[in-house]
Amino acid sequence: MQTTSDSAASPTGMDPLTSAACLFRGFSDPSRLSILRHLMLGEHRVIDLMEHLGLAQSTVSKHLACLRDCGLVESKPQGRATLWSLSCPEELMALLGAADRILALTDEAVALCPTFGAAATEKDVSA
Repeated sequence: MQTTSDSAASPTGMDPLTSAACLFRGFSDPSRLSILRHLMLGEHRVIDLMEHLGLAQSTVSKHLACLRDCGLVESKPQGRATLWSLSCPEELMALLGAADRILALTDEAVALCPTFGAAATEKDVSA
């Protein structure tokens, strides 16, 4: 990951650390992570993701739109349906695999973090 000292201007003119923070915010929802992990298995339609993940159609569609806007997934028409896939599968697998290893090494301390942990997230949702 680049730091501000070695940053080149991005196409948006955004600081690379800000871009990285935006990327990680894209991963901050458990439903989006579930969708990404499921798409690692291959292309899926919205209805397939609904059935496999137990999510509502509106939830799946909303999160796919977010992930598409972030450039993480792509779609292609197949008849009347749309097939969704990861736009950069090897890199996403490596990143999510690294996250799993970090969580294992830290005993998932991040889940207990008072600022970003599960309890803080639940407070944000209920507020």
